[in-house]
Amino acid sequence: MRLGIRLLFGFFLVTGLAAFFTLRVFMVEVRPSVREVMEDMMVDTANILAEMASDDLSAGVIDGGRFASHVRSYARRPIDVQIWGMAKQSLDFRVYVTDINGKVVFDSENTATGQDYSRWRDVARTLRGEYGARATREVQQDDRTSVMYVAAPVTREGKTIGVLTVAKPMSTIQAFIDRAERKILLRGLLLLVLSLAIGVAVTLWVVWSIRKLRHYANAVGQGAKPAVPQIPGELGELAMAVDAMRLKLEGHEYIEGYVRALTHELKSPLAAIRSAGELLQDELPEDARREFSGQVLDQSARLQALVDRMLELTKLEQRHAQVQRERLPWAGFLKPFEALANAGRAQHAIKIIVTPEHAGVHAESGLLGLALSNLLENACSFAPEGSTITIEAGNNRVSVLDCGPGVADYALPRLGERFFSTVRPDGQTKGSGLGLAIVRQIMVLHGGRMVVQNARPGLRVELHF
Repeated sequence: MRLGIRLLFGFFLVTGLAAFFTLRVFMVEVRPSVREVMEDMMVDTANILAEMASDDLSAGVIDGGRFASHVRSYARRPIDVQIWGMAKQSLDFRVYVTDINGKVVFDSENTATGQDYSRWRDVARTLRGEYGARATREVQQDDRTSVMYVAAPVTREGKTIGVLTVAKPMSTIQAFIDRAERKILLRGLLLLVLSLAIGVAVTLWVVWSIRKLRHYANAVGQGAKPAVPQIPGELGELAMAVDAMRLKLEGHEYIEGYVRALTHELKSPLAAIRSAGELLQDELPEDARREFSGQVLDQSARLQALVDRMLELTKLEQRHAQVQRERLPWAGFLKPFEALANAGRAQHAIKIIVTPEHAGVHAESGLLGLALSNLLENACSFAPEGSTITIEAGNNRVSVLDCGPGVADYALPRLGERFFSTVRPDGQTKGSGLGLAIVRQIMVLHGGRMVVQNARPGLRVELHF
């Protein structure tokens, strides 16, 4: 399972469980909380009405007195009000009064007058001096038909002379409960959706940051030198730490690689110089002395060229500054290279073809000149005397073609590696391989590529910017 899916699944699981239990708690608590509030209000109402019924009950005229008249007038009162968007069109309190024995002496609905309510919880507990309340379902197993009863003692001169009970159906507040539950459910679902959206955003950000690190690591593994990804937070610090580690490892490997390669390349010219030097210590004919002296000079020049190219390649590989690109028209830029055919390299002709005539390249002038110089020198080393070296240029591309023997197919992928070279046509002289390595590094700095292929006859090296 991919990291992003695992993160999202974990976030969804935690958020979903938290939302489920939170919503469940809210939903379970809504109904009891509303009933508790309603019971509190009914306690106040029952006690107020008990005080108002005291005089009529003690006088024995509770069913026909002023109290009964006012209660019945309350029940008939028309009403049409909006309570927080909910319509209320009926008054729902039922009031009944019992005497000291629990017998109903007044009922606002005239359905229980004369009945014995002494065993009902609200009346019995109140007569014993306790808090009396009950909830009775009109239909079993259906809380929506429940009616709440709250009683208060009717007293006279500190003595209990009866009980007044206020009743209210739960169905009258069910609409408020249903609306509250719907709001909680909808807002809970909205919260869950928002939480999931945040989870998706966080997951995408984490995955995006990790993918940037992965692309950076892959690019480093392929030998490129990408910029450190700009990531905020701990992942950004990790990227900086990885880059610092890369630089240290690269520096260590770079030095080790160069020391091994340079040591190998220096062996042959140093051995030749040592041999010639030892022979020059003996008495030799003038022709032999001249030959060995020339050998010392040739090998010294070879060493000097090797060191110079090593320095050039090292500077390019350790360069961190951005390439300073500019528009360079090929027609003007390649003219100086024609002079190479007339100055020191008369054994080769250089032909320049620019198609179209106004074609050019966006590159750094100095690096481009260094790349072409190395390509031409490499071509001249392998091309037969009197042959033509062709430079073909177009928009953001250039190629150098010689008429030499080319190289074996197995060696093509390795051209451009440090110190890898093939034997020249004379069968003896072998270069250091640093020329094409310099060219390839210049193309890396430009974000381009070097393509080498056999032209039969000759070798074509193309630079694509």
